[in-house]
Amino acid sequence: MAEVATFAMSDQLLVVIDPIARRTDGESVRIAKDVLSAGAATKVCLPEDPDEFARALAKRGSRRPVVVGDDGALTRAVALLHRQRQLAECVLSVVPVGGALSLAGSLGVPTGAVAAARAVLDGVERRLDLLVDDSDGVVLGGLRIPPIRDPAVPPAGASAVGPGAGRPWLRTCQSLVRTLVPATRGTAMPGAAGHSRLRVEVDGATLVDLDQPVQAVSVTPGASGVAEVEVRPLSVGAEATPLRAEGRTVTVSGAHFRYRADTAVSGPVRRRTWTVGEGALRLVLPER
Repeated sequence: MAEVATFAMSDQLLVVIDPIARRTDGESVRIAKDVLSAGAATKVCLPEDPDEFARALAKRGSRRPVVVGDDGALTRAVALLHRQRQLAECVLSVVPVGGALSLAGSLGVPTGAVAAARAVLDGVERRLDLLVDDSDGVVLGGLRIPPIRDPAVPPAGASAVGPGAGRPWLRTCQSLVRTLVPATRGTAMPGAAGHSRLRVEVDGATLVDLDQPVQAVSVTPGASGVAEVEVRPLSVGAEATPLRAEGRTVTVSGAHFRYRADTAVSGPVRRRTWTVGEGALRLVLPER
């Protein structure tokens, strides 16, 4: 993460205000507009839908874009700029407004409207790593692959009513079959909270293979162009020690799995590779 430049007060800003921010916290939006307008020449855009949001960013010209919105608006802006192949040439600013602001905060953006707007005017550009997957998706804060639950095992506290209800002999047979038949890959064993059978490779080296059930996998952009990978093996008793590795590429494959990347859930997929984009996000943050 490197500091690149400070910004002149004469900079022209394109302030794109997400509609969700306008509906959920109009007062913070007004404060942000006032602070930005007092310190720079601003053009304010009020898109009503994702298409208008995309057009506003695409037509920014020489103006520096400022996104006023929550984590969803931030990730949408970065994804759009990446797909337009304009991320490398765009210095992005964010004023977090809305309900979900944890991602922006984790990147170093102040979560108060006044402090964030002042950082837009007086901050410095810093280059942050992100992850780019093989379907052209981007990940800013990290991704997580949760366990897959066996549909035959109801969640804790759920009713067990279903096929066989009221027929004890059938429930007994079903229980016996589940005991004798090995668990299918990608599903939880009866009685387990859930697990996945996945192969996780970091820079081509296998960190965990299909023969080792895992409870969760997480991948986050680290520092200096590497991703930090953590795999939590399935434990039967004492908690298993997490497996950790660092690398520039991470590939997960095996049974169909879903994953949460920043604010969105994707999948199911059978294979996905993430590559570190070193310094790919140019974000304005407060001076240290």
